[in-house]
Amino acid sequence: MSVSPDTNPVVVVVLKGYPRLSETFIAQELLSLQRRGIRLALVSLRHPTDKKTHPIHDEIVAPVNYLPEYLYQEPLRVLHAWRYARRLPGYRAAKEIWLKDLRRDLTPNRVRRFGQALVLAVEMPEGASHIYAHFLHTPASVARYASLMTGLPWSCSAHAKDIWTSPEWELREKLDALRWLVTCTSLNADYLGSLAADPSKVELMYHGLDLARFPEFAIRRHDRDGSDPSNPVQLVSVGRAVAKKGYDNLLAALAGLPETLNWSFTHIGGGPLLDTLKARASQLGIAGRINWRGALPQSGVLAALQSADIFVLASRIADDGDRDGLPNVLMEAQSQKLAVAATNVSAIPELVINGETGFLVPERDPEAMRAALLSLCEDPALRERLAEGGNRRLRDLFDAEAWIGRLADKFSANTGTKKTGTLP
Repeated sequence: MSVSPDTNPVVVVVLKGYPRLSETFIAQELLSLQRRGIRLALVSLRHPTDKKTHPIHDEIVAPVNYLPEYLYQEPLRVLHAWRYARRLPGYRAAKEIWLKDLRRDLTPNRVRRFGQALVLAVEMPEGASHIYAHFLHTPASVARYASLMTGLPWSCSAHAKDIWTSPEWELREKLDALRWLVTCTSLNADYLGSLAADPSKVELMYHGLDLARFPEFAIRRHDRDGSDPSNPVQLVSVGRAVAKKGYDNLLAALAGLPETLNWSFTHIGGGPLLDTLKARASQLGIAGRINWRGALPQSGVLAALQSADIFVLASRIADDGDRDGLPNVLMEAQSQKLAVAATNVSAIPELVINGETGFLVPERDPEAMRAALLSLCEDPALRERLAEGGNRRLRDLFDAEAWIGRLADKFSANTGTKKTGTLP
């Protein structure tokens, strides 16, 4: 296999946490860049909390530097960084920008970002030529301050919550300061482009799906129709139990299905609302039909998708503005020829075309979701038609290798990296 030559400059990737089960799209991107000869060094603002990892993480060879998650936990490291960072040519400018930001966002998190940036600037890996942040909120702030201190250019990949929960002033100033930004949906690109003084800095770049890891499920059968108690229709959803995923709305929709319909629902994912959702399922009288499996590695998710009939995601815009972008789990479901029911939130309609590649319903509308699920449960032929359409659209437009190739070209153009091709 080809690897990054040691003579290539280093792209320093700033991540909020690494590795994370819920961010396989980032791991997918890192591995693909590695295969193309992009030399990476990973910097994580938080230590991992997941007890498991995906096999893809084992293939990523880039070193990981964990910055102080909380400054008081490593005071000597932070103090050492501050003493040396003050000698950097851009320290004064970085401090002035940070103080300006702090006056508008007087929070401990803002202080922590500057402390982490000090450590990053002083512990910058040898050969570093570019800083690349995943997420436009906290990681981008650390990247920006470190960029000012060191003089290295920085860029960013923006996703969902980081965009829609950040104030406009901060988005505008970061867009002015960075070299370029890629984002994973047309909705995001249009919004950020409208805020940028130079809209050409913003480029649409779907995450897509690594189709080599999700080959077409050729033996898919659409035959269950909910009439056989011993062979119920299998519904599945993958997502963290957080407000923006709308699982309380989904439980209400499931509770509204006819008592004569035989179905079973599997949820995969962790999250702070799990206990609340389990209690709600009991109140609705459907707890016996639900299997809560917790967080699973990619192999477990894939097996669950292959054994299911319908994938459902009831995403919504949370009260704080947080929302999904274009969830990779929808692509994963379509790759396995599952019929999809989802909400028309954010960029989901860029993948799911209502009535052609799945069903879309309004957010926070359990009755509309109930009707969509009932139709899919009772009509295997409908499921097959939508599943085939979704699989074709996915493979035509959302092949990750094509999109990540464009990202690799941007790094090569900015750093002078000599690309070495891809792994077989």
